[in-house]
Amino acid sequence: MEKYLIVGAGLFGSVFAHEASKKGYRVKVIEKRDHIAGNIYTKEVEGIQVHEYGAHIFHTSMKNIWDYINQFADFNNYVNTVIANYNGEIYSMPFNMYTFNKLWGVITPDEAKAKIEEQKKSIKIDGKPKNLEEQAISLVGPDVYQKLVKGYTEKQWGQSATELPAFIIRRLPVRFTYDNNYFNDPYQGIPIGGYTQIIEKMLNNDLIDVQTNTDFFDHKDEYLKSDTKIIFTGMIDQFFDYELGELEYRSLRFETEIKDVDNYQGNAVVNYTDAKTPYTRVIEHKQFEFGKGNKNKTVITHEYPKAWHRGDEPYYPINNKRNKELYTRYVELAKEKATNVIFGGRLGQYRYYNMDQTIMAALQTVKKELGE
Repeated sequence: MEKYLIVGAGLFGSVFAHEASKKGYRVKVIEKRDHIAGNIYTKEVEGIQVHEYGAHIFHTSMKNIWDYINQFADFNNYVNTVIANYNGEIYSMPFNMYTFNKLWGVITPDEAKAKIEEQKKSIKIDGKPKNLEEQAISLVGPDVYQKLVKGYTEKQWGQSATELPAFIIRRLPVRFTYDNNYFNDPYQGIPIGGYTQIIEKMLNNDLIDVQTNTDFFDHKDEYLKSDTKIIFTGMIDQFFDYELGELEYRSLRFETEIKDVDNYQGNAVVNYTDAKTPYTRVIEHKQFEFGKGNKNKTVITHEYPKAWHRGDEPYYPINNKRNKELYTRYVELAKEKATNVIFGGRLGQYRYYNMDQTIMAALQTVKKELGE
């Protein structure tokens, strides 16, 4: 009999399964989708590794996590340099000297800083910024906000920027250098040959039984009555049948197509920051591996944000005050009613994890549960 039942074959569950099996424990992993790897799943199309659930760029400042993931794949030296398209005007992201030069013609950091200060003074904000719009303008001024923040953010969250909390954009990156690298992390790259192989290798152990097309909720009572400890990486509110109410999420819709060109947009990710374009970004997958694949074709994905409803895939927890309080109540409910269950991952812990944070959280759970 298995020592652990892991619900979800994504990154968190697979790291736990891998580490538990290394310690000699039998593990069963069940996954409701027809494939492993969760949202980092990639598959090959026209010789190109396609990120099925949106762009995933591995980046971290933690050397131990970088060393850990490199056990399972060789990484290239891809650096995330995002392009923003505002009604056909092209800007660099995050905001840096290339952005400011394009906007205002400034050349030196001092000129850019002076322009931003001049812009900020033109908009009077009384006291502490009360919403995302005021927060963004207080950081970068109205020009940057109107062209590169407002439309994209309102599409992403489905709300007016004046209704969104200021903290969402509190750490808006602003650089006074000519540096297009989106992340500050020293370790960054894309696994050569895609992400799915990483999860395959993690789960490749005789002590691990993997079952896809298997929904936990079809046999929930049976699983809970067994002596097997459960690692649950799905939605914590769904686990309790939304007993205390629904947590809120944002969902996504992807439209992927093959184009009969070698190079469609010249960059892996282009953000569309105007309000009228319905999608937030276009991904050209072959650019993650520097054009590798079919030289006559490319694969692109349009990414559309959408409201989440039950049955939709949840992608982003909405971390406002109401949801944080509700999640805390679910944690208390879990302590009372689900003592044999560990909740993990982005949905189980209701927080926006990057991949490195997911691995770190899984390893911390392993340490707490199984020791060193």
